[in-house]
Amino acid sequence: MSWTRDIRVVVGLDFGTTYSGFTYCYISKKDLCTHDVWPGDMAELKTHTVLLYDDELDKVELWGKPALSKRPNRRRRENVPVKLFKLCLGNLKESLKPKPIVEYKKAITDYLREIGKLIKKVVTALPGIDFSEHVLLVLTVPAEYSDKAKATMRECAYKADLIINQFSEKLQFTTEPEAAAVYCMENILKEHSLDVSGTNFMIVDCGGGTVDLTTRQLLEGNQLGEITERAGDYCGSTFIEDEFIKYLRDKLGNNAIDLLEQNHYGQMQYMIQKFCANAKEPFTGNSKFHYDLDLEEVSPALLQYVTGDIKESLEEAEWCIRLDYETIKLMFDPVVERVLRLIRVQLDNSREKCSAMFLVGGFSQSKYLRKRIKQKFQEHVDIISVPSNPIAAISRGAAIYGISFNNNAENYSNVDEIRCIISSRVLKFTYGIEVGSVWTEDDPEERRTFDGYIEKFKCVAKRGTSVLIDEDIIIDRPLYPRYSSQTSVDFDIYYTREFDAEFCDDPGMELLGKLKIDLPDPKLGHNRPLIFGLKFGRMEITATAKNDTNGQNYQMIFDIETEN
Repeated sequence: MSWTRDIRVVVGLDFGTTYSGFTYCYISKKDLCTHDVWPGDMAELKTHTVLLYDDELDKVELWGKPALSKRPNRRRRENVPVKLFKLCLGNLKESLKPKPIVEYKKAITDYLREIGKLIKKVVTALPGIDFSEHVLLVLTVPAEYSDKAKATMRECAYKADLIINQFSEKLQFTTEPEAAAVYCMENILKEHSLDVSGTNFMIVDCGGGTVDLTTRQLLEGNQLGEITERAGDYCGSTFIEDEFIKYLRDKLGNNAIDLLEQNHYGQMQYMIQKFCANAKEPFTGNSKFHYDLDLEEVSPALLQYVTGDIKESLEEAEWCIRLDYETIKLMFDPVVERVLRLIRVQLDNSREKCSAMFLVGGFSQSKYLRKRIKQKFQEHVDIISVPSNPIAAISRGAAIYGISFNNNAENYSNVDEIRCIISSRVLKFTYGIEVGSVWTEDDPEERRTFDGYIEKFKCVAKRGTSVLIDEDIIIDRPLYPRYSSQTSVDFDIYYTREFDAEFCDDPGMELLGKLKIDLPDPKLGHNRPLIFGLKFGRMEITATAKNDTNGQNYQMIFDIETEN
């Protein structure tokens, strides 16, 4: 990787559903710095993933915390903040996806551009630093993101001027739980006397949109192996807010909430902000806890949409709704139970005892979530811990991961620990190619081709298999051209979440890409054996094909974050 010789700064960017932040490191200075000064003079390790557009919904007027809705003002019209747009990338049901007032790719691009301006200002402060030439950006993504979602992230980063061409190697990806695992390996294992080869530990990355898990094993040379398949689900803290809205629908009627959302979306968002600040964030599970929601203060427009007996009852209560312990607990529990199920499955899938569980991400600061996790799993896991500054764990881990790319890493004090940190991964998909074989009477008649063949899926690497980084996985038998006169062969490469597949048009099957190779010497007819294989890199797949007759090799790199 000759391009890494130019890298003088590494930036780990944690682009989150509700909050975003970044950590940077000058290779020569050796120190990781997590940015902590944001628009609005907010001194925090992250800022809000929120945008406020002008009246034409074209230009960004404010971003971060300043873009959030202010207290409702009946006298003036206020623009609506755009948030949660990252959720549009995921495989959520359409009914659960947010519907931002701008196209979600535009929102992602615009946000990356704004935070990118700040990153450029900070990291190019040293003389001689050129962002496009000297900076490696490592962008984190949820564990369950599809290849298409990663392709979209790269496209948006390019349009946001973070890279000079769409497939620049100076933008790399790592998953959020993987970055957190790197951070914990470097900083937390020693604290618990677990920095010994063979230690198994789980990362539970509790974010705003997703909760992602990975179980890792510390190997010789401070490398990390993956011992179970990464898992994730859409059960982050924002879904507690969804439960809050469901409660209001039951309490006030669907029509009232629909009209508020349609006509006064900013007030609705402000009401959610107040709920988060006064109920969601401080809730610990204490049975005496309650929150008095003053509708007249947080959303005055809502009052006109409430009718009938509900209106009379609320007028008597001076438009105040008391959310008691049981009510708030019922908002948390559907989300928390999904987190607990994820952890349970991850533990069940691990072949060896998990020595420690580290909770990171913004949602990990919820005392109620921590309490429930400890109650459920303290008998199964020796140590359940939240590191200091858990919201910065992912960006710091991403920066450390990025340093391991750099050929000048010998300048970093812990070079032996950070070089090639990720040793292995467990495949989340089954990969293979489409091959033709002679049709038999046992095959479906409708799949018989005009020349008497049938096209089937040939597995190369199966979901759940642990593969070493850059390990070559070769197909189990040579392949041969179908026609004696062929002068080239196209390999169509597919992947699926299923463990097994028979045909390339089975449900859930996706085309990764095509690899075309030349086939000279048609005089040899069918007797021209071909060897096909895949190599799984850090965040890319290399397809290889070898003409065994003349030794000619062909390869194509498919970034996992690109579609083809």
